[in-house]
Amino acid sequence: MGSQEQYAPKPAAAEGRSYWRWHKDDFFPEPSFASWGAYRSALAATPSRLRDRFTARSTDAIELGAMRRRSENEMTRCLTWWDLTWFGFGSVIGAGIFVLTGQEAHDHAGPAIVLSYVVSGLSAMLSVFCYTEFAVEIPVAGGSFAYLRVELGDVAAFIAAANLILESIIGTAAVARSWTSYLASLINKPSSALRIHTSLTEGYNELDPVAVVVIAVTATTAMLSAKGTSRINWVASAVHVIVILFVIVVGFVHANPKNLTPFMPHGVPGVFRAAAIVYFAYGGFDSIATMAEETKNPSRDIPLGLLGSMSVITVIYCLMALVLSMMQPSTEIDRSAAFSVAFSNVGMHWAQYVVALGALKGMTTVMLVGALGQARYTTHIARSHIIPPVFALVHPRTGTPVNATILIAVCSACIAFFSSLDVLSSLLSISTLFIFMMMATALLVRRYYVRGVTTRTHALRFLVFLAVIIASSAGIAASWGSAPGRWEGYVVLVPAWVLGTLGIQLMVPAARAPKVWGVPLVPWLPSLSIATNLFLMGSLGSQAFARFGMCTALMLIYYVLVGLHATYDVAHDESGEDEGIEYNTADADVAGEKATVKTADVEKASAEDDNNGR
Repeated sequence: MGSQEQYAPKPAAAEGRSYWRWHKDDFFPEPSFASWGAYRSALAATPSRLRDRFTARSTDAIELGAMRRRSENEMTRCLTWWDLTWFGFGSVIGAGIFVLTGQEAHDHAGPAIVLSYVVSGLSAMLSVFCYTEFAVEIPVAGGSFAYLRVELGDVAAFIAAANLILESIIGTAAVARSWTSYLASLINKPSSALRIHTSLTEGYNELDPVAVVVIAVTATTAMLSAKGTSRINWVASAVHVIVILFVIVVGFVHANPKNLTPFMPHGVPGVFRAAAIVYFAYGGFDSIATMAEETKNPSRDIPLGLLGSMSVITVIYCLMALVLSMMQPSTEIDRSAAFSVAFSNVGMHWAQYVVALGALKGMTTVMLVGALGQARYTTHIARSHIIPPVFALVHPRTGTPVNATILIAVCSACIAFFSSLDVLSSLLSISTLFIFMMMATALLVRRYYVRGVTTRTHALRFLVFLAVIIASSAGIAASWGSAPGRWEGYVVLVPAWVLGTLGIQLMVPAARAPKVWGVPLVPWLPSLSIATNLFLMGSLGSQAFARFGMCTALMLIYYVLVGLHATYDVAHDESGEDEGIEYNTADADVAGEKATVKTADVEKASAEDDNNGR
């Protein structure tokens, strides 16, 4: 299959058909769901199908070609590095920096909250490196879901997909409800003043119609045009940056270095405990990777947009944390409105409105960019038929995934209207870190294992050393979580992590080099990313793990009952429409590599489209 054919839209399956489809076959077209008898037969074959899905792998070419054609229409390639950079600001800098900084400086880190942001920023940058290499080489809308399908297989990709959709829905709902609270504070009202109070159960008794309206507006904007959404994001993010510069500059004018003493009141454990929490002020950058399919020049624009924006954001966060710590003693920092109270204490009472405006603008752009990224995740997940393929369709006029955007928006609006999300929000932290850990693992697999190239001996060595890295990293996290003051475990576990990483470097030859842009210092940086993500997961407490385990179990039940059979049918489609959609590790080692479509072909196709006036 030629590289240009990979990018041709799917033929006339969509011709003469409306975009809006409600027939049962549009949601469950697979043979396993044709009748109850067929479904019972599929359930009976579950063990053999699970074995098939565990060993199956996709390829770069298939993700870029056959998978994309299932959307029937192409997404418009219209974004540049400038768009992606501002999307980075819009998706990451939200209310988190205003809320989490004061909370963690007061409770755990003290003035050393600056170090907490440095630690979490470095960890985030390691994940950004991994995402960037994948996004450059596999520039599709699926982000981590597509990357994991290629390197770790269908089941690992499903776990990522389920967590991504859960994050999208709960995260959007949480930000929308926070938007309502900040709007109330901006007009000098109590945080719940704009909600409807009812006699329902506690936690569900404050109905939030404002949150529903905000979700609807941002989702509608995202559906109309990716480029138009980018322009709106430029303006809103620019306003937010001005507010942040105001906070930094004016804050330093009123700073007192004496407030930095004592610098680390709760010791090193307090710094890392705060780092695990403030890490999520960096969340959202993975949305940029999902826009690779709409990027004109992925090999140039994605590294500039992702790495550039995250580097600047890390510096901004550290400066804001330092300003807050120098304006007042950490024991006097207000946990819920730290910056507003800090400015009030120096006589600038009006500044609380500037801070509230900045937070409101930040949350608006987070939701706007989130609506884009989440819909693109969902689109590619639907292309695999893990969820109904009707949500994979791209609208022929707007060039955007309207159905997927509506799905996330409706689910988020329902939750935001009723729930305060106090319990569910903790799931966001651990699921995000888990996916980032899987991404670093997938990058090591991509570099050191290629089917048909890596020998059995080298593959076994790689597997052993990778297991040592993951096990030692998990052990370090467990030791820290259970007894941070004891050093005995680290004497064994840290050297084990070093030996595992060194073993890959010295005893396993690299099987693949990046085609365009690659993570430096492999295997050390991906291995360090695995360790830091697991370390931060270990700082979240047992309740977060219990909830994560429960949700993962429910997700796997759905996979066994629905997703497994849908994806199996598609992979073994006898019609030939999706022939070779996935390769089995036992019989297609070389074929997947020969089919690789290089990013240069994407850029060539983009240039041809631009020349044709697209």
